[in-house]
Amino acid sequence: MLFLGGILLAVFVLPSPWGLVAVVVGGVLDILESLGLLWWSKRRRVETGANALVGKTAIVANPTQVRIVGELWQARAKRPLVPGEEVVVRAVEGLTLFVDDR
Repeated sequence: MLFLGGILLAVFVLPSPWGLVAVVVGGVLDILESLGLLWWSKRRRVETGANALVGKTAIVANPTQVRIVGELWQARAKRPLVPGEEVVVRAVEGLTLFVDDR
């Protein structure tokens, strides 16, 4: 976008040597911005799969299921689960979440 701004300035506003400077500076700033955004987007690992749910809070839907991130999952706990309470996912085995109190 800055490169385009430099071109427009060079064509319509600035005199001969400064137009070239505006285009070069705009191009360099555009490249630096792109590299900065690329670095920023890769600064942490992506969490995917069921293992990304460990440590997240879930709402008990019924005594054997919890709702987390809009999905129902089978759940097990050391004590009976009460619908509506919040629990924390501690482990995942297959498609079953092991939960307990906060």
